[in-house]
Amino acid sequence: MELFNIVLNFLYPNVCGVCKKVCDNPICNNCMNKLNKDNINGRKVYIQTNYRFIDEHIYLFRYQGIIRELMVKYKFKEESYLYKSFSYMILKNEKIMNYINRYDYILPIPIHKKRKKQRGFNQSELIVKDICKNEQRIKYEKDILIKIKNVKPQSSLNKTERKINILDAYEIDKSKIDRIKDSNILLFDDIFTTGSTANECAKVLKKYGARKVTILTIAKD
Repeated sequence: MELFNIVLNFLYPNVCGVCKKVCDNPICNNCMNKLNKDNINGRKVYIQTNYRFIDEHIYLFRYQGIIRELMVKYKFKEESYLYKSFSYMILKNEKIMNYINRYDYILPIPIHKKRKKQRGFNQSELIVKDICKNEQRIKYEKDILIKIKNVKPQSSLNKTERKINILDAYEIDKSKIDRIKDSNILLFDDIFTTGSTANECAKVLKKYGARKVTILTIAKD
């Protein structure tokens, strides 16, 4: 297996997700330093009453510059390998990691099975899985939260339309209700824009007994 990995790395060497130069990590030191200049170091935002089901929002960057470029490539240009770069940003942020470890579960915002089949992956799920693989204190349980409506993409709608579009789009796997009750749950998504999606997911989780629901995102628009 070790020989196989050596050959694989020779044929397909690791490259920085930002500058594409060969390096040992998903982001090279030079690009990581550039990103750290834009990093707001885990700024915490308390959600206003119009998103009453979310207790807190925490994010790393504003949705601009390098981060915006990477997000667009990741979500819309099929560059799924960038999940490693995004998870690396989180794993290397000590403040964020300490925050994550306060929660019972981290759950990616789910996408509908038809959308997943079309895209080939859930962008939030890939990042969460890689975080949990590298930090085993974090609990990840697949499909506690599921999307039952294949609605229009939120990115194509305005704020009012997003709230209506996402209404009742999520549900809980009833066999896993016991994991939710009295738990502190951290939702994860790539971008926070209006908060409609996160709020709808939090509403469902609290309906089934979650004590606290926070949303963690890479960026805030």
